[in-house]
Amino acid sequence: MVGGVAFAAFWTYALFFASKEARNRIGDDEWAQRAEGICAEMDAERLQLADYRRIDDEVTLLAERADTADRATDLLEGALDDITAVTPSDDKGIALVPMWEDEYRQFLTDRRAYAERLREGDDDPFTETAVDGLPVSDRLRVFANDNRMPSCAPPNDLSQ
Repeated sequence: MVGGVAFAAFWTYALFFASKEARNRIGDDEWAQRAEGICAEMDAERLQLADYRRIDDEVTLLAERADTADRATDLLEGALDDITAVTPSDDKGIALVPMWEDEYRQFLTDRRAYAERLREGDDDPFTETAVDGLPVSDRLRVFANDNRMPSCAPPNDLSQ
């Protein structure tokens, strides 16, 4: 009986009283729209880097994958620089965006380290920094989604 009451109380709270606002949502919609525009343009450029040629030489393949990953990372870094050149106008944005930027820069550092490992002949899977037990890319993706900036989510494909 007590379990049933607790269960009902939990769902009543969750459905009717708990905040529905995303935890990472900032109040400056213009900043988020501007960021999405920058990221959408960068995504279009980044997708043009895709190279579907067949290369049989493993050393050449890894070196070219590394070069492509670095060019894509350059585009991501440029977009991040452009986005963070403007500070959000709301207190929550002023607090959250620098943390998001720091985590994005860590993701870029992880990508560069991966490209360097490829150049050294190491074809192990990409590894990234974890923050509070989550891959940094997951945290970046949540921030991007919460702020309606889906193009600013980190790419899944490291060759782009």
